[in-house]
Amino acid sequence: MLIGFGIIAFVIVVGYVAGRLRVGGPSAPFVLNRVAFFVANPALLFTVLAKADLHEVFSWSVVVAGAAAIGSAAVFVILSRIFFPRPVAETTLGALGAGYVNANNIGLPVAVYVLGNASLVAPLLLIQLIVFAPVALVILDVSTHGTMSVKSILTQPLRNPMILASVAGLVVDATGWHIPDPVFQPFVLLGGAAVPTVLLAFGMSLSGARPLRARTERATILVSSAGKVVFMPLLAWIVASSLGVHGHDLFAYVALAALPTAQNVFNFASRYERGEVLARDTVLLTSVAAIPALIIIAWLLA
Repeated sequence: MLIGFGIIAFVIVVGYVAGRLRVGGPSAPFVLNRVAFFVANPALLFTVLAKADLHEVFSWSVVVAGAAAIGSAAVFVILSRIFFPRPVAETTLGALGAGYVNANNIGLPVAVYVLGNASLVAPLLLIQLIVFAPVALVILDVSTHGTMSVKSILTQPLRNPMILASVAGLVVDATGWHIPDPVFQPFVLLGGAAVPTVLLAFGMSLSGARPLRARTERATILVSSAGKVVFMPLLAWIVASSLGVHGHDLFAYVALAALPTAQNVFNFASRYERGEVLARDTVLLTSVAAIPALIIIAWLLA
């Protein structure tokens, strides 16, 4: 476990140093993330799911992930309405910050090097992009524009290459289709670039970052971040334990719940031009806090 965390931390530090030295220029993190999002990560998810044990992949993971995410988001909304009321759009983004997991940039490396199975992030990724994201987009559309684009919301999962690659891998696995090696191996090669690419990009993105500069947003940011890194994994542990999950599966579900807030939350904020500071700082704080949180979870449960 510690070796896995050490590998992840080392590559992040390399990315941070590269960012400080301006290796690749100011747009390097953006370019690396785009390559990972559209090429490397879909290839990795496809190759892993095409040969995965589907019963092991889905089991209780969807129930635990969904319950923990909804519970953490709900607690944020309640606390927000009582102690620091915000407009609907900002409240929605804060709730996403508390419950929407970075299954891509940090989830895949953790699944590969700590949990030993990249396919564990697939159910989390699917439920977030097929269920949570459309619901959040409906609320943001209505609260900011007064209307909603049904076509855009319904087709959003179909425009995500990781969803398409995951579904393709599941279809190959379920049908038992054997893909010839000359066709399959290029995807394996591309997928091998996924983890180092996203970790380097993440390390670069930390260079020069200074969160919590906006005093008016501090309470919202801190509560959203605490919900993500502390309360959501606690909820995952409660739900999974009540379902009789134990051992490595329990550790995996709780660890995945402790992953930082997804970059998508900031993308949503930028798209609607609401709560951008809240989303950006929550993503950053939870990204920094996630590694020590994961180490503590490993110490307690692994």
